[in-house]
Amino acid sequence: MPLRHLLRVLGEEPRISRHLTQDEAFRAMTSILSGGESEITVGAFLIALRWKGVTVEELTGFALAARGVANIPCRDMEGLVCICPPHDGQVKHPPLDALCGLIAASAGARVLLISDQSVPPLRGLTASNVVQGLGLQMTWDPMEAESWVVKGRFAALSATGMLPGLLHTRRARKEVVLRTPLSTLEKLLSPAHAAVVLGAMHGPVLGTAVEVIQALGHPRGTALQGVDGGIVPWVSRRTRGVALDQNHLVPMTVEPRDFGLDHDSEPELPMYGPPEDEQGACDNANLVLDAQKVVKGVLRGDNNSARDACLMGAGVILKTVGMSMTLAEGVDLAAQALDGGAVDERIAQLSDLTGK
Repeated sequence: MPLRHLLRVLGEEPRISRHLTQDEAFRAMTSILSGGESEITVGAFLIALRWKGVTVEELTGFALAARGVANIPCRDMEGLVCICPPHDGQVKHPPLDALCGLIAASAGARVLLISDQSVPPLRGLTASNVVQGLGLQMTWDPMEAESWVVKGRFAALSATGMLPGLLHTRRARKEVVLRTPLSTLEKLLSPAHAAVVLGAMHGPVLGTAVEVIQALGHPRGTALQGVDGGIVPWVSRRTRGVALDQNHLVPMTVEPRDFGLDHDSEPELPMYGPPEDEQGACDNANLVLDAQKVVKGVLRGDNNSARDACLMGAGVILKTVGMSMTLAEGVDLAAQALDGGAVDERIAQLSDLTGK
């Protein structure tokens, strides 16, 4: 069994352990995604990796294994940018990545948002919950997503629809509880030619994230330590990131004061009681409605922190895909699309496409 062998390679203590090669990581993830490993072995492997610390080479091997068996849409589509937020979602803050993507699409980009829903252990709110309130939907069919991007410039696609093997990891993720390399892997399923905007957690993982994007062959990308490790910049403080432009890695910061978009606090959701066992924020119907109200408020013209966060998020997307030279230009394009009614028109078109 590959994982049993590789667990010995990882070792029982730091002085005798070593990192996996890219080929070993590839074989390990292939075995996990095939469903051929027990949940106990998968959990032990993930914990060992977390304890050791995952490398660029390992993450690249994991991603190549996943891409090798995934049904990835929009291959070779010009002007495509993929938005890759954490799939376990958010609890305290409304997920605004879908609206950022819709604004960017309304400004001329082709946007594929890869997310999911009800992902353990957090089971937080994701784009899937938000787009339903706009009369749209997330699709589990990669070819349908490609059709929506071609006709409407935006689609929200389930990662498990692209890669059903991720379902084999759900039980292990729930039992392990801690974040593992699977939380990064699920954000690395974009077509290799596309520009990528990827959310990264706080800490030393930022450089690793963008180096993996580069190793996978993406020509342009941005790894951003946004709200809750997502792609939406903070409005109460600066957001750190690293941009990839061809072969060049460039540190970047998103400073809300530079655009007059700073606030004392982030857009937040109401607090409810703790969820029942094996449930999370996505199972709370009131919390889902609260998140949808925030997004609808931005579309209605509310001038608040959620609006300004979305403008900066869309600006990052537009700069990453090359539709603006600077972040300031991207924010201006986003504001024009939102305030000029282009986003409402885009949502109406997509609503007809998705059949809701």
